[in-house]
Amino acid sequence: MRCWEPRDAGALKEAVDSSLEHLRPWLPWAHEEPQTLEQKVELLRQFRGRFDLGQDFVYGILSADESEAVGGTGLHTRRGEGTFEIGYWIRESSAGRGFCTEAVAALTRVGFELCGIDRIEIRVDPANGASLAIPRKLGYVEEGTLRGILHGPDGVPMRNDGVVFALMRGELEQSPAAGARFRAFDAAGNHVA
Repeated sequence: MRCWEPRDAGALKEAVDSSLEHLRPWLPWAHEEPQTLEQKVELLRQFRGRFDLGQDFVYGILSADESEAVGGTGLHTRRGEGTFEIGYWIRESSAGRGFCTEAVAALTRVGFELCGIDRIEIRVDPANGASLAIPRKLGYVEEGTLRGILHGPDGVPMRNDGVVFALMRGELEQSPAAGARFRAFDAAGNHVA
């Protein structure tokens, strides 16, 4: 798992294009797909720029040799100061193999331990059983359901409810996410954790 790079555009396009029907019910951006390879390159440049500026942290989940995009995740800043929201998706051919759970566990530790965040949220459509299982496995607390905050399966915004899960920094040590292993590097490739 690492920040997307423009060189990943082909692998990302293939992963998304092969999984559109799997992704569209849950992800609003999937309704804008398929994109051209040039659009993917530009998107990944934007991700990289915001990552380097500390504005948003979008990661690719890649195969060990980095030849295949398995999915994506991120520590998103849209919930305001002191809070990250973790989002995630997985390509259809890799679903059910634990990649998202592993990625979310690692990002939970990164958010608290390296970034000093106080709260991490995950918001999930109540009909998405696979995605609901991830925060539950990792010890996130189900805080409630917000009405009409997610897009519907047809892409119409503000249509579906969203289950809100959260973990506070002081709860990490007692959560299953605390055991996640990761190595972190800065933009220059220096090992930082």
